Amino acid sequence: MQINSEIVSSSIETFIKEKEQEFQREGVILGMSGGVDSSLVASLAVRALGPEKVLALLLPEKDSSPESKTDALKEIKRLGIEYREFKLTPILKKFGIYRLVPLYILGLRKFKQSVVRKHHESQKNALGEMPFMAGLLGTKNLGDSKTILDSGNAYTRIKHRLRLVTLYYYADLENRMVLGTTNKSESMTGFVVKWGDNVADIEPIITLYKTQVWQLASYVGVTKDIIDKAPSPDLIPGIVDEMALGIEYRILDKILMGIEQDWNNSKIISEFNLKQEQVEHVRELVKRSQHLREFPPSPSI
Repeated sequence: MQINSEIVSSSIETFIKEKEQEFQREGVILGMSGGVDSSLVASLAVRALGPEKVLALLLPEKDSSPESKTDALKEIKRLGIEYREFKLTPILKKFGIYRLVPLYILGLRKFKQSVVRKHHESQKNALGEMPFMAGLLGTKNLGDSKTILDSGNAYTRIKHRLRLVTLYYYADLENRMVLGTTNKSESMTGFVVKWGDNVADIEPIITLYKTQVWQLASYVGVTKDIIDKAPSPDLIPGIVDEMALGIEYRILDKILMGIEQDWNNSKIISEFNLKQEQVEHVRELVKRSQHLREFPPSPSI
């Protein structure tokens, strides 16, 4: 799983620079979440184009962690890039999103996190699998859990899609190229939102597993606290990536690598000393999320 960070960094930087010229853009833009993926992409863009050509967009809303903005601003300052902030809360309120999952009545963020985690666990027990897994395909056959899962999907996915719309608005205003921040682990498991964070002009780190993202982020100088903190989509208090996925990234990436190498389950299990259910869980994530990695189907005529 180890990479040659110098070679990989140079390759991605060249890719960014070539695509900016090819698309005849005058800089790049990306959403800065305060997480390691966007921090890495911003760092690589600065190394490729210089800080004057990189614009970061902060897109907070009511459920965003205050830590996310603090960490994003740390990286923005470190890199010396321009940023803008556009608050999504008023638009989300007009959709009635916050009434779907009325966390606002719970008060303090820590209490919200606790309630959300307990609800997540009860949903997992009711469904017999992780709620994220259940939501990768439609909810038609989910019985009593359908309404709850539908509301949760609507609650979180619109936030990603509004982030995308806002990014492209500013990109079009200033003839900038939108940089995606999806990594290979997210893409292969479907840990993205269709027509949300799986859309960009280019995806600089989509060939890197999450564990490789951490390695490259350290090489380019991303703040250690950001590398070390638990990755989160920051859509609802209390939910972090590994909780939603039902597996740690360091295990997930080994299984994904085995799947990419076309290894059977027995070889993956013996090679990495894993459990059968872990491998089956990841294979099911990859299977159910296939439609997220494809263009919309069309008929053959």
